[in-house]
Amino acid sequence: MGNSGEQARDRTQSRVILSANLARVNEAAKRSRQTRFTALLHHVDVAALERAYRRLRRQAAPGVDGVTVESYGQDLEGNLRDLADRVHGGRYRPLPVRRTYIPKADGGQRPLGILALEDKVVQGAVAEILSAIYEADFLDCSFGFRPRRSAHQALRVVREAITTEPVNWVLDADIRRYFDSVDHDWLLRMLAHRIADPRVLRLIGQWLRAGILEDGVYADTVEGTPQGAGISPLLANIFLHYVLDLWVEQWKRRHATGQVRLVRYADDYFSYSSDGRMQRR
Repeated sequence: MGNSGEQARDRTQSRVILSANLARVNEAAKRSRQTRFTALLHHVDVAALERAYRRLRRQAAPGVDGVTVESYGQDLEGNLRDLADRVHGGRYRPLPVRRTYIPKADGGQRPLGILALEDKVVQGAVAEILSAIYEADFLDCSFGFRPRRSAHQALRVVREAITTEPVNWVLDADIRRYFDSVDHDWLLRMLAHRIADPRVLRLIGQWLRAGILEDGVYADTVEGTPQGAGISPLLANIFLHYVLDLWVEQWKRRHATGQVRLVRYADDYFSYSSDGRMQRR
């Protein structure tokens, strides 16, 4: 397990301090899970865009625009003000995602999407808003890409359960090609349970449909959310919160006769149980 106290170092998990405005959003989300947020885009202001910019890696590869973090920062205030004006004026349009590949341990290749710099910035600001809302909804079984949660913590929960609790079986599963196969319509319908600001939903829809540019060839994106996109891990958590986490909770209440627990890190999850019937389902 390595250092079980180590915190994951990805940018999504390090986002633990909310601005005053987003803290109020988070409190409203905690008060009622039926609350739908109708006015969110005003939180994507210059300050939020700057926070998102500061979270970017200085050496991050550029997208199809060729703009680097360093070059954009040479006139950061002017660039962010212009970007905020375009976002609020409806003139912001995301660029296609540049696709590259990284090697996998099994010898295969994992597709990676590299966004244009301004798309990274706007996605980071919107992800900050969504995180303030959905952290009030996510269950304790979810560990991936969340503030103050890590893979080490997920492994510790599994280890403690199988060594201290009555466990008949353990299921270890990975959702194949998950990021490449997310259904856009269903994802937007799930977001609409909480997000009623059409401008934010339109932005997310534009990112999902921005297309892929690979070796100079453009392709439409009709499903999936690119790995490497700043908002993708959060969208993955939202989708799986509804289709897996809540489903397991419902199954436990309706059918389980023993103890059943789920531990999920993004699209990888463990489920363990003392209920022998669940193994046959």
